[in-house]
Amino acid sequence: MTEARKVPLLNVANILTMARMALVPVFLLSLFAAGGFDTTWRLIAFGIFAVASFTDHIDGTLARKHGLITDFGKIADPIADKALTGSALVGLSMLDVLPWWITIVIAVREVGVTLLRFWVIRYGVIPASRGGKAKTLLQVIAIGLFLLPQNDVIALIAWVIMAAALVLTVVTGIDYVIRAFKLKARAGRAVA
Repeated sequence: MTEARKVPLLNVANILTMARMALVPVFLLSLFAAGGFDTTWRLIAFGIFAVASFTDHIDGTLARKHGLITDFGKIADPIADKALTGSALVGLSMLDVLPWWITIVIAVREVGVTLLRFWVIRYGVIPASRGGKAKTLLQVIAIGLFLLPQNDVIALIAWVIMAAALVLTVVTGIDYVIRAFKLKARAGRAVA
């Protein structure tokens, strides 16, 4: 019996992941409430996004610390993350707070990396890199700042952090492509 089968599917880490997924529509309703620019609703949307983002850190930490890693969690966790950040980016672009090209660059990278991981999964797993983790953190911080009611200082900080997140988004995307091809090539040599 493998370790993944011994771990109950309904555990605290998976419950947090499912809660994060359930918060996505609540977040979107808050973001678009009262036309999308009401200060109270934007603060509520920010609060929901912050709580949902924090559950990502907690569920991963709990899963590793207490041996609660499941196949469901391995699949559901990144889906929940992408649903949250993706919906926030699309929502901000729909409100003309964030240019669509930024949302598209990030979305293409995320979908591309996910497809790459599935493409090479039979050869091995491409673990998240430090750059990838930094990219995610910067994206979450920038999105959070863009969700807040804006003034010149918040806007400047948000744009600087988003610019850094975009650079890491592209660089780590290229890194994943290289790592995927190296993993596939190593597996091909091992078979030969």
